[in-house]
Amino acid sequence: QVQLVESGGGLVQPGGSLRLSCAAAGSISSFNTMAWYRQAPGKQRELVAIIGTGGAPTYVDPVKGRFTISRDNAKNTMYLQMNSLKPEDSAVYYCNLKQIGLNSWGQGTQVTVST
Repeated sequence: QVQLVESGGGLVQPGGSLRLSCAAAGSISSFNTMAWYRQAPGKQRELVAIIGTGGAPTYVDPVKGRFTISRDNAKNTMYLQMNSLKPEDSAVYYCNLKQIGLNSWGQGTQVTVST
């Protein structure tokens, strides 16, 4: 079992920044993939960014150049630095961890970009 807890969401004006954190606890493998997903009202959950244990990140096109995913393996924590936020970035952001035999989700953190 792996437990994931997100934090750092909130209300921010367009153009602003937020930093999300995801703390993992439990039976974490040395080899895993962590990712951020988001789900806006009435839409399907979508991938935002993904990072492996080795640290190589991948981003979806809408967030490239604005978002940065990173992880601290010693702390079992993943981050998402979000800059130049747009109203269309508003969603519940979920942390995900995949390893052999396991696919875990956090409870989500709300990000609202609005004036």
